[in-house]
Amino acid sequence: MKRIAGMLLVVLAVAGVLWADGALSINGAGATFPYPMYSKWFDEYHKKNANIAINYQSIGSGGGIKQVTEGTVDFGASDVTMNDEQLKAYQDKHGTGILHFPTVLGAVVPTYNIASVEASLNFTPEALAGIFLGKITKWNDPAIADANKGAKLPAEDIVVVHRAEASGTTFIWTDYLSKVSEEWKNTVGAGPAPKWPVGLGGKGNEGVTGTIKNTPNSIGYVELIYAESNKIPYGSVKNASGVFVKPSLSAVSAAAAGAAKAMPDDFRVSITNAPGKDSYPISSFTWLLIPQKFSDAAKRDAIKGFLKWALADGQNYAETLSYAKLPKEVVAKEVKAINKIE
Repeated sequence: MKRIAGMLLVVLAVAGVLWADGALSINGAGATFPYPMYSKWFDEYHKKNANIAINYQSIGSGGGIKQVTEGTVDFGASDVTMNDEQLKAYQDKHGTGILHFPTVLGAVVPTYNIASVEASLNFTPEALAGIFLGKITKWNDPAIADANKGAKLPAEDIVVVHRAEASGTTFIWTDYLSKVSEEWKNTVGAGPAPKWPVGLGGKGNEGVTGTIKNTPNSIGYVELIYAESNKIPYGSVKNASGVFVKPSLSAVSAAAAGAAKAMPDDFRVSITNAPGKDSYPISSFTWLLIPQKFSDAAKRDAIKGFLKWALADGQNYAETLSYAKLPKEVVAKEVKAINKIE
């Protein structure tokens, strides 16, 4: 009996090794903006599909585009869509295209550390552009004070904090500033790694959040969940309709509503400074960058399975992590686009 039990243990051990060898590991890298969402998704998907492990490095959108183009990861992630030049570079290297799949929506928020201010501040587009251009340098400047009657704004220098690396969160922020400020558009422009006129650099949403927490009188921009989870204040922004809107899921959804009806087939779209009195103006989709053709059929099928899950059951996790669900019209369009993955 003991011998049979021992043989059974050996068989089970061998089976365990064979199962481990058969486990599928998929690697991705990119945006920090959706990292809390993706971390939750990949964990939940693994619970339902124990033989599939999706590993993700939160390195910034620029890094995600670079690594997926170089072929060092199976997929990338970005808060900024690849431009025509980047798409061509991918096509030239791999002989096939890359697809954009929006996953959730989020808000980039102005967050700050001012000891004398407890209330949420209001920011006009002119104030935000002026601060990040280095032209508004004191917290009690009228450009800020006039929109915040009663707030105890100090006569202290403003310390600007921005991302240190190429970042989709930065693209969203600078895309917005380029739409509301001609000076910003003409001198700095929209991009993931602009030449900043002023400020300190922090790596990732995590680094910017940490720098703001540790730097009195600072201001920066982070994804909403990073401000909320770190309990640092964030302000309302005056939108295209002239209304100060506090970042919220409903305000992000309002910004996405118009884009949903006119979503292009490649899903490359910007929704910053969206019309509508309820729209939060610094909102954006975030995208997974999926190769159109896989040499490994098992990885292809696993990624297609994950995408179908993320667009259905996965959306139910979004709001608890301060992301907005995708509009139904966008989901329907994406489900069809999954068939393009070969």
